[in-house]
Amino acid sequence: MQKLKTICLLLTFCILPACSLVSESTDTADNKPQQLKINQGFVNPIGFYDAKPNFSWQLPQIGQSIQQSRYQIVVASNPELLPNQPDLWDSQVVTSNQTTFIDYQGKTLSSRQKVYWQVKYWDQHAQPSNWSEIAHFELGLLSNQDWQAQWIEIENQQPIKLNRFKTPIHIPQHLRTEFAANKTINKARLYITAKGVFEAFINGQRIGDDILTPGYTPYKKRIETLTYDVTNLINQGNNAFGIQLAEGWYAGRFGPKRHWHKKLNLTPKVLAQLEIEFTDGSKQRVITDKNWRATQNGPVRTSGLYDGERYDANFELIDNKIAWHQVGYSTSSWQAVKTSTLEQDVLLAPKRHFTSKNKEELPALSVTKVADKYIFDLGQNMVGVPRIKIPMLKGQTLNLRFAEGINADGSLYTRNLGSAKQLDYYTAKQDGIIEWQPQFTFHGFRYVEISGFDQSYQPQTSWVTGIVQYTDFALAGSFESSHPQLNQLQSNIEWGLKGNFLDIPTDCPQRSERLGWTGDALAFANTSLFVADSHAFWAAWMQSIREEQFENHGVPVVVPNEVGEIVQAGWSDAAVTIPWDVYWRTGDTDILAENYDMMTRWIKYHQSQLKDGISHMWTVGDWLQPYSTMPDSRRGETDNTLISSAFYARSLDLVARTAKVLGKQQDWQHYLTLFEQAKRDFQQYYFDQQGQLKVGKQTQTAYLLAIGFDLLDEETTQKAVPHLLAQFDAAGGHLRTGFLGTPLIAPVLDKVGRADVALDLVFKQTYPSWLYPVSQGATTMWERWDGFTFDKGYAKKAGSLNHYAYGAIGQWLYDRLAGISPLTAGYQTIRIAPIVTEHLSFAQASYQSPHGLISSKWQLNNSTVTLDIVIPANTTAEVNIPTHIYNKQGQTTGTTKLSDEVYLNGELLKQSLSSNSQLTLAAGKYKIEVKR
Repeated sequence: MQKLKTICLLLTFCILPACSLVSESTDTADNKPQQLKINQGFVNPIGFYDAKPNFSWQLPQIGQSIQQSRYQIVVASNPELLPNQPDLWDSQVVTSNQTTFIDYQGKTLSSRQKVYWQVKYWDQHAQPSNWSEIAHFELGLLSNQDWQAQWIEIENQQPIKLNRFKTPIHIPQHLRTEFAANKTINKARLYITAKGVFEAFINGQRIGDDILTPGYTPYKKRIETLTYDVTNLINQGNNAFGIQLAEGWYAGRFGPKRHWHKKLNLTPKVLAQLEIEFTDGSKQRVITDKNWRATQNGPVRTSGLYDGERYDANFELIDNKIAWHQVGYSTSSWQAVKTSTLEQDVLLAPKRHFTSKNKEELPALSVTKVADKYIFDLGQNMVGVPRIKIPMLKGQTLNLRFAEGINADGSLYTRNLGSAKQLDYYTAKQDGIIEWQPQFTFHGFRYVEISGFDQSYQPQTSWVTGIVQYTDFALAGSFESSHPQLNQLQSNIEWGLKGNFLDIPTDCPQRSERLGWTGDALAFANTSLFVADSHAFWAAWMQSIREEQFENHGVPVVVPNEVGEIVQAGWSDAAVTIPWDVYWRTGDTDILAENYDMMTRWIKYHQSQLKDGISHMWTVGDWLQPYSTMPDSRRGETDNTLISSAFYARSLDLVARTAKVLGKQQDWQHYLTLFEQAKRDFQQYYFDQQGQLKVGKQTQTAYLLAIGFDLLDEETTQKAVPHLLAQFDAAGGHLRTGFLGTPLIAPVLDKVGRADVALDLVFKQTYPSWLYPVSQGATTMWERWDGFTFDKGYAKKAGSLNHYAYGAIGQWLYDRLAGISPLTAGYQTIRIAPIVTEHLSFAQASYQSPHGLISSKWQLNNSTVTLDIVIPANTTAEVNIPTHIYNKQGQTTGTTKLSDEVYLNGELLKQSLSSNSQLTLAAGKYKIEVKR
């Protein structure tokens, strides 16, 4: 193979007029700011949570190298006041290139207030843009004192039936009232929440399209509220207001069995406040109070997150063709409601991240008869519910079972579900085609088994559609290559995220667990921030972690906490690592400021576990390390004190960095000093002078933690590298890492100059490796590397087939194989540094950054390496031109002496050569060709 010719350029800043990428003026019709957002990415939100928001925008991507030099933000209570008469805030002209997270500094805002804002900027030539479009936001009810409504539930609710775990089965409730609105309506807002999950209706129309609302928070501390614009649903005259209410996370059989008993006295309740404003300025409130009526005799007979939903159409609430949520329905057989007042120590606060929704539809690909049942294959492991359209006879009950896999005989594989039944039932009240979708449950599945339908029909794939449900964020990043298995790995990473980002980050979505395990989140957060716009999602969950932190400063391993006072190194450290990850990927310092107190308290807890500088905090260790020889084979072989001490140092490092970013100079010096001491203690205790581990068993994870967390001095790090590599050699070139070690493999090997070993591991398809599950048909990330094999079937110790932790490799694929990573927080400065390998003919990634689209694609052919790059406005990028190519055996092809044959946008670069093959480029589109 020909050797790659390279050019080495050291340029302080490169904006090339010859590339036609520089504009002398941005005074054009399309130059106004775009993508106006507040806080963590909200666009014109209603019911917003923050009365002190911050503002972000993007400069137009119009083929010009625009750099902002100044900006002005104007904020008003009426759009007619903008831009010249802002009555809430005028930032005046601010000299700054900042376009993200600029704090509002105007008049105090209050509940219900609607606010309008605009922004303009000046470019690097001091030319002003046009004003942006007018954006807006409307605040929700920010205080418990804003509520006049009361919690309501059916009077004397009797969950008489107990399940086999001796916990109550809460039959879903229907609650309703009627009211008159006798004037012309100007606007109407519904403020609503539940202890449980709800759907609401006005005059027979469902309000919104959210599912499983309001979501899952530490209920003893905070319950989220939602706001809906219902102006167009209310009639002048009589109106009906109805709510369906189920147990959800709040009162259902959810969490480990040893804690279910704590929920025996919890019953679902709903709180709603409908506020109507008329054109004459008068107002009317309709609230949940004792005037409502309720029944448990509706068609949803039972509904739980683990066990599924039972629907009986014979119980549908229709009287004389009037449905229960329409005007005129008789409630003579309904019961009174029980009211309760708001708890002052439980905060009612507007939801601070996006609701969950029906996001995608997956049609069944095939249907197979197994015994007397039919199994529909959706072709993709997913999370959500089925939508069925099936012929039935009156009195028949359709049975639906769900599973992630099938056994050798074609039957459903359900052994990994634990006690979660994942069963839905539908009873028909008449002959014909029934259409139905469960409301208050979700399942993790690829296969749907059905029985109980009209046997005179032959099942069709159109009978079952998978409704994919997850938090309503956009996918922000993409990755593609010439390698089909690598592309499937990327798909598995994305589907692992979709399946486990349902209001909170769960470990798995199918078995009787589905909890917010911090260790899984710690591993995956960085990757998730590229794949999806998960900024608000993580910020909201971090508030839950703050609320769950113990008085002794410990952080629970599950949030919301369903497991008691359990604290673990490598899991609870998510309280520090995730705020930093979010900051680094977004540039949002608020995530650091909000969590700083929690982070420093967590350090105090860590310190309480120290003895002579070594941490003895409990940990389950490198969870699910393959081939572990520990008595409990789920636990890895890496010494537990090494793991705990490494994470103590890591948390110190990140808290020190956080203090510096927040301008807390004394704190920065304090935690930096503690970090340096922790490093010395760690190196002295665990490593000898030859860089070899001297405590516990030699493991890949031990060396990965030490090097990845910068816990060894430079000399010892160099000496430790051969010992690290020896661990991979001893494993036959395979990984031997669990949840804690695996995310560090590729970044650490790359860091020490052995990207060749990282590439070998990434493209390996034998067990254990990232591509091994792909070779065995995986469509999501698995909890165990051998969750299923074609020759042996499912793992003896049943594992989840939808676990995102090992998807952490995605970070390295995007950052290095495609080559997009932030050099400064929030991608203000971007690093484009792809690794070129003969494993691929091309690799490409794109990312919707806070500043706009970033993309990087490299292609390899016999004569040229081509880089196609897009850099968004108001940023710069340091581009590392590839100096070598890795072959499939891991060695590089070597390099020749430096050449002039590097082309930028078709023009030969002729520059003084030096030892760094780096260009610094302003915004624009670039094609770099390197002749081989």
